[in-house]
Amino acid sequence: MTVSPDDGIAWVTGASSGIGRALAERLIGAGWTVAVTARRSAALADLAAAHGERVIVAPADVADAAAMAAAHDAIRQAGHGEVALLIANAGRYSPGEALAADAFRAVIEVNLIGAANTLAPVLPGMLARGRGQVVLVASLAGLMGLPGASAYGASKAALINWAESLRLDLSGRGIHVQVVNPGFVATPMTAVNRFPMPFLMPVEAAAARIVAGLASRRFEIAFPRRLAWPMKLVRLLPYRLTFPLIAASTRARR
Repeated sequence: MTVSPDDGIAWVTGASSGIGRALAERLIGAGWTVAVTARRSAALADLAAAHGERVIVAPADVADAAAMAAAHDAIRQAGHGEVALLIANAGRYSPGEALAADAFRAVIEVNLIGAANTLAPVLPGMLARGRGQVVLVASLAGLMGLPGASAYGASKAALINWAESLRLDLSGRGIHVQVVNPGFVATPMTAVNRFPMPFLMPVEAAAARIVAGLASRRFEIAFPRRLAWPMKLVRLLPYRLTFPLIAASTRARR
């Protein structure tokens, strides 16, 4: 079910920094040729300079469907093979997000629609070959509503739901679908937070957890367990208990 560098190349979005960049570097170390996409082309060029021909630079805005289709064309024309492993990692987050429609839309367009724009040009080829691996990077924040993360949490909850549907739709057609639900990871995205982040994990450790999970048959790659399991258990409680518990445990966010 899982793929290897012999099957083609890996494509990682949101690869200019944070988890995406760490994933790209770890995959290169594991023998993959990696296509990297983000809006910041200079950061991608730095990655390519460090790893040479093992990196295919394809800058694009994931929220732009035409740009992502063009990026996929450029990746194929690089001559290193088809995309066998797709990691839709690009994300947007702002602490204390406003409830204004335009702010909400901007997050959804990157986190959710961007993932769909990334998968759209790749999936037909995977289906034709009867082999491929699709990984959607969501978040433990998608497991329940949290204060200050209305748009972000909603986008990640939608990604989890979409991954579940894709798993059911594609598992019998040779496509291995997984969802990644990290907790707090030390990246430029989380550096803006001004509240305590329990079990904050170095980005290299997070990337190692994800890459190890890619080789497994399991659907969800969730970490750290000491945060993931309590959140999963809280979801089983009735709302009359859930809301006070979440409010008390996240009071520092408000």
